[in-house]
Amino acid sequence: MINKQLKLILVSTPIGYLGSGKGGGVELTIVSLIKGLISLGHKIILIAPKGSKLPFESELLEIRLIDGIDQPSWQHQKKTDPVLIPSNSVLPKLWEDVINIANKSDAVINFSYDWLPLWLTKTQPIKIFHLISMGAESKIMKETISEISQFFPFQLAFHTKRQSKDYDLKTDPIIVGNGFDIENYLFNENENGPLGWAGRIAPEKGLEDAVRVAKSLGEKLLVWGLIEDKEYASKIENTFTEEIVEWKGFLPTNKFQEQLGRCRALINTPKWNEAYGNVIVEAMACGVPVIAYDLGGPGELIEDGFNGFLVKPNNIEGLIKATKSISEIKRRNCRNWFEKKATNKVFAKRVENWLHKGLNKKISTDFQN
Repeated sequence: MINKQLKLILVSTPIGYLGSGKGGGVELTIVSLIKGLISLGHKIILIAPKGSKLPFESELLEIRLIDGIDQPSWQHQKKTDPVLIPSNSVLPKLWEDVINIANKSDAVINFSYDWLPLWLTKTQPIKIFHLISMGAESKIMKETISEISQFFPFQLAFHTKRQSKDYDLKTDPIIVGNGFDIENYLFNENENGPLGWAGRIAPEKGLEDAVRVAKSLGEKLLVWGLIEDKEYASKIENTFTEEIVEWKGFLPTNKFQEQLGRCRALINTPKWNEAYGNVIVEAMACGVPVIAYDLGGPGELIEDGFNGFLVKPNNIEGLIKATKSISEIKRRNCRNWFEKKATNKVFAKRVENWLHKGLNKKISTDFQN
């Protein structure tokens, strides 16, 4: 039972419509959280770019679609770049709609890693909560998040402690993790399948390291994800002359989990500080052990020797050794970890507690002065 039904506005990523794959793991987070919050009895208004769709309907859910140009991602800009808002950008249009209907709701949850909604926190009467989706990819974003943490500390949350350490926070961070709908992932007991890798096909994801592992073992590597950088994908194909990579594309969750679940291991090779690691949890939900670089969020998700192995970043030999030892991991351990720590209901409950905490806090008197 909940203490009070909350009326919440959730604002989607402006990088692409939900279902496009452009928003990466944020898209899955939004969909999972909405379903989890609805299961707790809360009313949701989702404001998202035109074209967005959810795989379910509910009397407690309203979707408002906004037309406009996609916002560029901070991932593909320099840390010192200024704030960019394109002409006819969907970002300010999303927030114009928020402001127009804000008086009908208790709170707003922002999923955009961008300056504008953070700045609006200081100017709007409604409380805007921010689930920060990345590490400190921008100097101006780092400065702005630091400022918000000083005056509105209970309106910021992070996926992992490692992610939060990227920022100069004034108080201990609120960590909510992440979560996924258990009904969407089937446990697969098969221990003898292929190797897999999943994520956006872009340099910061380090796909080439996983390909090197597959080549060393004389195997194929199944690769799922949106090819965001075609030049990068072509370079991988040209570097490894043998047909090692089998491109599987960007798939809806039901098809993705079915194929992923057949793997004996998922290899995760980020070159940057991952905030969380959605594909790691999706793999474990299917019973698939994960071998990952001990960098960012994955280092908090993988219990070394229990649900996978952690390897020092850029250590190809370490990846190979761990892959050869993957049979030591019980697939049931992976599923059990998921059920205990990362279902969407567990996630939604943590977010609900965060919201109640923030709604009961007053604005810093220093800011008001």
